[in-house]
Amino acid sequence: MAGTEPEPVTSPDQHKPGHRKAGRIGAVLTAVAMLLMLCGNHRGNVENIWLIGIAATLLIIVIGDVVLRRNGLRS
Repeated sequence: MAGTEPEPVTSPDQHKPGHRKAGRIGAVLTAVAMLLMLCGNHRGNVENIWLIGIAATLLIIVIGDVVLRRNGLRS
């Protein structure tokens, strides 16, 4: 049939509601824990760069998710 669009294929786990708030809290707590690791007993700054980078990435993802959901661009 010309002109009809096919329905998107989704898996059953995409229809389950997730624990959005728990995921956000977990990501923020993980980022804080990683930043607390800066006070460790390691030498050099390579570890510091990785810890800060991964923590910043987690926080950017959480902030981006909040902004997209507030604007209605994600369900």
